[in-house]
Parts: sequence; C-alpha cells; structure tokens
Amino acid sequence: MSFPSINLTLPSWLGEILPSPEQLFHTAESRMALVIELAAANIRQGTGGPFGAAVFDLDSGRLLAPGLNLVTAASCSVAHAELVALMTAQRLVGNFSLAAAGFNVELTSSTEPCAMCLGALPWAGIKQLSCGARDSDARAIGFDEGDKPPHWPVLLEKRGIRVVRDICRPQAVAVLEQYRRQGGEIYNGKG
Repeated sequence: MSFPSINLTLPSWLGEILPSPEQLFHTAESRMALVIELAAANIRQGTGGPFGAAVFDLDSGRLLAPGLNLVTAASCSVAHAELVALMTAQRLVGNFSLAAAGFNVELTSSTEPCAMCLGALPWAGIKQLSCGARDSDARAIGFDEGDKPPHWPVLLEKRGIRVVRDICRPQAVAVLEQYRRQGGEIYNGKG
C-alpha cells in the first residue's frame, strides 16, 4: 500500500504582499500589522480562514517565516497559521527547535492559539508569543478553540515563553468579523 506525500504549499499570492527581506520589524505593533494583513489577504484571496501568523527573529527584527491558515485549502485540520509558520521556520533553519538553531524568536499570531497550537509551542523553541485577538473573539464568530487550561499564559511563562496579548486587538477582531460577514466557512465550529 502506498500513501500520498504530505505537503503544505503556501499560496503564490503571498510573495506579492510580503515585505522585502531587508525590512525590519522592531515593534510588536509592526509585527502584528503584518500578521493581520496576512489574515485579511487570506480571506480576500479565498485561500483559508481568518488567521495569520509569522515567526520573527527578535534580535534582528527580521521575518523568518510567514504562516497562513490553510485548513480548507489543504484539507488538513492541523494546517493552522501558527503551525504553518513554525513548520516553515523550522524547515528554513534546518532544526525542529528554533532556539536550538540559535534563534531568539517570537511567534506572532493574529488570534490567541487554539488548544492544538498551544500544545505545540513549548517544543517549537520560541521565546515569545504575541497575540492580537483573544480566544473569546474567535469563539464569538463560531470557531471552537478547544479545551485550554484557564491560565495558559502563566503555564507558558513557566516554560520560558513570554506571552504578550491584545496587540492591535481591534484590528485583529475586525478581520474575524469580516470573515463572518462574508460567510466564511467555520470549519471547526460547534454544532
């Protein structure tokens, strides 16, 4: 019996909106603005859900890897923006741990991680997680974010991952609401 290869391909339009490699992102707001634009473009292009993420090197301010929600496009329930960004960054640096590869990285996510993405963070080698919209904002439009410990930011902090929340939250929430208004598929909603 043979099995298909498993490949996730970022959409071709991504190259049109990504900044030049020389552009630096030294503020949380500039990093979040890019991630929110990724999420909004994903909706406009019809290539996935209303979530964007990216991995940034905090020491240099450089974008290491973008991530988009590709769940529906790839027919893959684990193709969340955070995981796509982490997998892309890890492949680019050649190590399953970004910290072990010598990077001081932040995962920036347009929305707080769901239960699945939260579970992956301690092993990815990130030093900081920055979030725009809250879990409750994603749930408000119908997404099921899974069962997460109530004090998950404290648990990540105990593992050496700093958590920063509510960066550009109104703009991140606006993308979620736009998706709902346009009738975007709530692919893991309750009911």
